[in-house]
Amino acid sequence: MVAFFVSAISMLSADNDLVGPFINGLHPISANPDVPMAVVIAGEQVLLDRVDLYERLDREMTQIIYGHSNLFLSIKRANKYFPVIVPILKKNGIPEDFAYLAVVESYLSPTARSYAGAVGMWQFLKGTAKQYGLIVNDEVDERYDPVKSTEAACRYLKDAYAKYKHWPTVAASYNAGMGRISKELERQFAENSFDLYLNEETSRYVFRFIAMKLIIEQPKKYGFFITKRQLYQPMKYTTVNVTGSVDDWSEWAQKRGISYLQLKEMNPWIRSTKLVNREKRVYTVKIPRQESLYRSKITYSVYNKNWIVD
Repeated sequence: MVAFFVSAISMLSADNDLVGPFINGLHPISANPDVPMAVVIAGEQVLLDRVDLYERLDREMTQIIYGHSNLFLSIKRANKYFPVIVPILKKNGIPEDFAYLAVVESYLSPTARSYAGAVGMWQFLKGTAKQYGLIVNDEVDERYDPVKSTEAACRYLKDAYAKYKHWPTVAASYNAGMGRISKELERQFAENSFDLYLNEETSRYVFRFIAMKLIIEQPKKYGFFITKRQLYQPMKYTTVNVTGSVDDWSEWAQKRGISYLQLKEMNPWIRSTKLVNREKRVYTVKIPRQESLYRSKITYSVYNKNWIVD
């Protein structure tokens, strides 16, 4: 069985350049990722000569790389959602590397939900979401909206940067909260989060952020090979502004030529079968266009050419 596997891999390497490098004729399935001596994240240089910092980044790179399914999904979703969230980050003066923070938070799933009740691509808890301007009630939850939640994340990140003036520490605060990070910086006489003794989750968080950037920027370097047609595509859509109530979203969707399922997938912030909208707020509803609903009609785009092999 082993001989057959090695033979099959060898034949594949001769005819298919998706297989990647070989060592002594064998595919390096367990190759260790290379950790550089320094990295730049959000414009800040992070030196990795310190053994503890090297080991922390090595751990995250190793675990991400060998968690194949989530990394593949993250790269595919990045092609769909980076064109949405990166311009919002730039518009708000947030380094575009923070798009990788959303990867860490949710693998770029707009409907992600944690055991603690954090929701959406940016994993907002209800209280923090409302604090940063998101509507959260039984009918509408804007934590599920990639655009609105990214705008709220920018407001948080700008507040944190005004306090710390150091983007990696801002990232640490996104996980632990500004109150906790500020308290520990003062108590431990530290200048930034890299010198803090914190709980394991937060200690790992910033290094996971860095690791996601390093790997997703150059997936082929780490053995991940994707074709253009395997990347998820940005959705094309038209919009309808809803200013009043909606008695039945299913009927509303049908009148516009889509199913309730398609309506919900395009607008995951809709959380009820109806909309009372007593406050008469304006809600922008996206209607997917037909060319985005069928693979045979898609015009494929690639956000980052480094992601693909063709």
